Amino acid sequence: MGGFRQGGRGGKWVDEWTQKWTRKWTNWLGILIGLGFLVLGLTSCTLPQVSAEERLFLDLSVEAVDHWVLPMDEFEGTRVGGLSAIAYDRNRSRFYALSDDRQRPRFYTLNLDLSPTGINNITVEAVTELTDRDGNSMAPLDGEGLVLTPSNSLIVSSEGSPRQQVPPRLQEFELETGRLKTDFRVPDRYLLAQATGDPATGDPAPAGQTQGIQENIGFEALTISAPGGSYEPFRLFAATEGPLYQDLDLDPEIPFKNRWLHYLIDPNQTVLISEHFYAMDAAPLGALVNGLSEILSIDGGGHFLALERAFGLQGMAIKLYQLAMGVASDVGAIATLQGDTSGITPIRKQLVADLTPLAPDNLEAMTLGPRLGDGSQSLILVSDNNFDQRQETQVWLFKLKGL
Repeated sequence: MGGFRQGGRGGKWVDEWTQKWTRKWTNWLGILIGLGFLVLGLTSCTLPQVSAEERLFLDLSVEAVDHWVLPMDEFEGTRVGGLSAIAYDRNRSRFYALSDDRQRPRFYTLNLDLSPTGINNITVEAVTELTDRDGNSMAPLDGEGLVLTPSNSLIVSSEGSPRQQVPPRLQEFELETGRLKTDFRVPDRYLLAQATGDPATGDPAPAGQTQGIQENIGFEALTISAPGGSYEPFRLFAATEGPLYQDLDLDPEIPFKNRWLHYLIDPNQTVLISEHFYAMDAAPLGALVNGLSEILSIDGGGHFLALERAFGLQGMAIKLYQLAMGVASDVGAIATLQGDTSGITPIRKQLVADLTPLAPDNLEAMTLGPRLGDGSQSLILVSDNNFDQRQETQVWLFKLKGL
């Protein structure tokens, strides 16, 4: 019949077989439970607990190595000063530094002799003026951002000026000649607009700006992400130093809300991919100026460095942040950032270093330089002396660790 019987010789064999395998599986179960507790113990004791916020960022730090003061000497009929942006050309081992002289926009070619222990020398080798397609000066142009593209052209961001009715611009220039190649479209919200009257009633136009960049805090920061090295579609990022007029909160206690543009550029077209919200730190007590002075892409995964700069009664304050853009909300369809922005995810940021104790001047320019002799990644920061004899053009050499 089917099954085992519980008596006689067959029943005894079944009992012994059952007891044998019961003991065996009990032993194995005990071992497995013990291993489980061991794994849990090791996990809780030896592996660090990392928050989701921390996983967004790279493990970065900087070490200040040296700085060099570049004198405001005459060079080919110009004064070397007002350096507001810098880009490194790896193929030529040279740097291009943009001067923000509105009446004579130009860039300098610099040779930096760097070592793991310092800056050995800086030589100004050439100056190139920025012109339109016909070779005429681009003045007035307040150039503040500069990047070198994979096709060996330069893209320049200019702040514009509501007072002078000059719009902000993003433009591409030939590296060799400085001539204009391309005007990139800037969204209308960045352009100056003023309230107008009602022609039907004859009411006069009310005074005042209604939208667009504010005076002296327009496009200040510019960077490029082109990890491939050769010409291919690349990403361009431009950020304002301060909020647009329509994003400015009336409460001075609310930190600035800046905007950040993300373009995809290829040989045939330029596409505005997204727009993001950058939350500034609160201005230090007594600050007269507080803004985002530069951004720098450091990999293809959406990580950046950013310089925030403030100046006022307490002197100059400068902080270096790491940014993670991947989780930021797209604010391109949001007309104003005034008021409550708790439902918007800003670009995340994490402090890398407070540079204030180094007593730097007005740092506005930043680029990754060459690998130094010891294999470390160099980071170059430059200050804008505003063509003021009381200020300095400082070139700082840092080692960027973790990249």
